[in-house]
This record gives sequence, C-alpha cells and structure tokens, in this order.
Amino acid sequence: MSSERSAIILAAGLGTRMKSTKPKVLHEVLGRTLVGHVLRSVRAIRPERRIVVVGAAADQVRAHLAEVAPEADTVFQDKQLGTGHAVRIAMDANPDLKGTVLVAFGDAPLLRAASIAELVEVHEKKGNAVTVLTAVVDDPTGLGRIVRDNEGNVLRNVEHRDADLTELAIREINSGTFACDADVLREQLDRLSTANDQGEYYLTDIIELAREAGHTVGAVVVDDPTETLGCNDRAQLAELRRILQGRINTELMKSGVTMDDPATTWIDATVKVAPDVLIHPGVQLKGATAVDSGAEIGPDTTLTDTIVGAGAEVVRSHATQAHIGEGAHVGPFAHLRPASKLAERSKIGAFVETKNLEMGAGAKAAHLAYLGDATVGADANIGCGVIVANYDGVKKHHTEIGEGAFLGCDSVLVAPVSVGDGAYVAAGSTIVKDVEPGDLAVARARQAALEDWVARKRPGTVSDKAARRAKGEAGVSEA
Repeated sequence: MSSERSAIILAAGLGTRMKSTKPKVLHEVLGRTLVGHVLRSVRAIRPERRIVVVGAAADQVRAHLAEVAPEADTVFQDKQLGTGHAVRIAMDANPDLKGTVLVAFGDAPLLRAASIAELVEVHEKKGNAVTVLTAVVDDPTGLGRIVRDNEGNVLRNVEHRDADLTELAIREINSGTFACDADVLREQLDRLSTANDQGEYYLTDIIELAREAGHTVGAVVVDDPTETLGCNDRAQLAELRRILQGRINTELMKSGVTMDDPATTWIDATVKVAPDVLIHPGVQLKGATAVDSGAEIGPDTTLTDTIVGAGAEVVRSHATQAHIGEGAHVGPFAHLRPASKLAERSKIGAFVETKNLEMGAGAKAAHLAYLGDATVGADANIGCGVIVANYDGVKKHHTEIGEGAFLGCDSVLVAPVSVGDGAYVAAGSTIVKDVEPGDLAVARARQAALEDWVARKRPGTVSDKAARRAKGEAGVSEA
C-alpha cells in the first residue's frame, strides 16, 4: 500500500435551509468558516493534496480558499447528485491519487484533528480498504446507521429514510468521514447506484460494496459524538458555536486561564491566551488576538486582532488591530481603532477614542479625548476633552506630542502640528502652530465681562433673580 495521503472535502452544496446567499460552508464559527475548520483539522494527516469539491456559489468558496488554504485544489460539481457523485468527480480529476484518501464533509467544524489522525492510523495499520468514523448517539433520527454482524464487523450503512424498524433502533451512526484505499475507492465508486429513496449516489454504499468485493472494512468510534455534528440551518450553527465555545474555554482553563463566567466568554479558535490571564464576564476575543500572561480582560470587552501585553488591563472597551503594551490600562468605555499602539504603562481611559496612534511609555489620556493619526511621547499627559483635529475634509494629517508634554483640558490640536518635549498647552486652547519644547501655548480669547448684562437683557428671569439675590438686593423673592 502506498504511503501517500490525500483529503477530499465535500463543499458543493448551497445549504438552502441556511436561508442565505452565502454558501453553507462559508458561515463562520468562532474565527473560522465551517470549511476552514475542516481544512485545519485534516492537516493532522499531512496530506499531499487537499481537494475541495465546490458547486453552489463556487466563486465565493474559491475566493475564500485562496485566502485560508491557497494550496488546496478545487473541482467543480455542476449537479449535486449525492456524496458518491462528488467524490467520483474529485477522483476523476485526480487520477494519480494513491494510498489513503480521506473524505470529509465541509460543514463539520467540530471534527477534531486527533480523531482524523486516529482514523487514518487505524485504517493503515489494519490494512483496511475502507474505514468509517462513527459515533454512538442518544438520538440518531435522520442519520445513517452502521449495521454490524454478531461479531461486530461492519456490514453496511443504511440511511434513516431507507432503514427498517430494526435498523432504526441502531444508535451507532455514520459521521460521513471515511479513510479509503484510493484504488478500492475508484473501483467501488463505479459500482454505486441511485437505487434509494433520494435517487442519489451515496458514498456510504462503498462500505457494503467493498465488503462484498472481499475487502476489509472497519470503523473507529469517536468518544465525543458532537464531533460528528454537521450544520443545516442557523439554529444548528448556533449549537455548533456553543459546543465549540465550551471546548475552547475548557482547554484554556485547563492551561491556566481564569474565567469568571465561561458561559459569557466567547473566544475564537484562532486566539492565543497565556496562563494566568483573568477574563471577566461578557468578553469576546476574536481573530488573531493574543493575550499575554497576567493580563486582565473585561468585563464587557471585545478585542479583534489585538495584542495585549503582560499585566495589561482592558475594561469595558473595544479594540481592533491594536497593540496594548505591558502594564497598560485601557477603559472603561474606550475605543481603540486600527493601528493604535500603546507602549508599556500607558493609559487610555474612559470614553477615549484612538486611531493610528503611537502612545509612549507612561503617557496617559485619562478621559474624553480623541487621538487620531498622532504620536504621543513618553509620560505625556492628555487632558480631558482634548481633540486631535486630524482631518481637513480631504486628507488626514499627523500630530506630534512630545515627551513629558502637558495638554490642558478642552484643547484642540489642528493637524499637522507639533507640541515639543515638556511643553504645556493651556486649557481651552486651539493650537494651529508648533509649540516649542518647554513653552506654554495659550490660544484662546481674553475673557471679558459685560456688567449687569443679565439685568438689562434678561430681566425677570430665573437668572436675573438669582443674580439680584447674590448681590443682596432687597425685595427679591425666593420663588
């Protein structure tokens, strides 16, 4: 038997019950599409080729594969005439396939890499022609049953709608994942017929056909039946997501991550979380997010493609494509937009929004500020209400704020402009020219008072009465 290995992923169906213009296999579950999860898992057997059978919305699937698995080949199934027909098209398009061919559905994201590896290992070690991955479930309704003889040998698969009463009582089901000898697979695909209730070519019929031809057929039963679950509608998609959530969270907690409430913690399969991280309720970690040891995240925080350094704290905030340095503090209610980079010990506080920002070590913007397209030096202080006016209606401009600079409350920096090291900007200033290091910039109108303006312009008002009382004028009612 050849030592070569290949994988065929069946992803041709649109999935009409999903009620979507997007093909079923492109719907996402915690960081990857359904087919993306399957492609990731089949890497466990190190296949020389990964072949994806596409059909409905083929251009969308091909475009996705070009991003996540550019090495995968595709073959087109024009008419969906069953799983056996799909595999035959893949085999016909690759006549040189040898050794072991793994066949899996593209909508089974819970299938573990370890289970696939075990299936192929058992298949090759025992010299089987066909080995099927099965599970024992409490409710096998709608699923294909594995029929065995009295000695436990696998005889055939029977689909639910084709089963008799005895077969319907069987609880061992076919997952749809097979390991096959390439030559035997070709041989039995040619013998498939449509003599069944759906009038389709069932791949599962190769079990019985291979056995009748004198080949050895076996099965590997997975310990966790949820691995075999596929997806046909949005409700099942949500159930898959919930199961994967529990699996990911359990693995992370066993690795040393603390979660106050795993039920409200959603972490993509693509995320990395180090030991001794503390995660509070209501946290979502997405995409390429990575959280280093000792960090504290949440509650009510969403991080997407964001790096969080050791010992940092992010509270009730959103960040996308940001970098939060060691010991930095973010939130509550902060919004870090793409290319926000916070150095160690820096602080972005309540209701601060950033974008394309370089925040120096120890610098802080404690509350109510917008910092976009800016560089802030180490230990600078950004006061409440500071705005970097970076957009002139056509272009974005950059602002430089020096080391140790102090920006008073309600200041506006009209970019492009720079504030030098150690410089001060007085509260309420609008800065349109560069401020030299160590200078104090005051850019606001001189305060003036118009005496008795209220008495003259607003007589009889609440303000007028209050002012007259304050001046001790007689005859002013408290009402």
